[in-house]
Amino acid sequence: MDKPITGFHLDDEGHWVAELACGHNQHTRHDPPWQNRPWTQTAQGRAGVIGQTLDCRKCEQGAPPDRPAPV
Repeated sequence: MDKPITGFHLDDEGHWVAELACGHNQHTRHDPPWQNRPWTQTAQGRAGVIGQTLDCRKCEQGAPPDRPAPV
């Protein structure tokens, strides 16, 4: 299920995590050559993808939210 990105935060290991409108979190690692997401490395890049969607597998699985959904 495609869900909009509402924000980002860093995890304990320093990897960027997208906060989705559904209340789930999803890692957005930049780890070439496996994951090429250079936009995660700058504030401007992350801001540029706010509102774009990511496929939320947690929603598809019916998982509870990782955090309260933003109002």
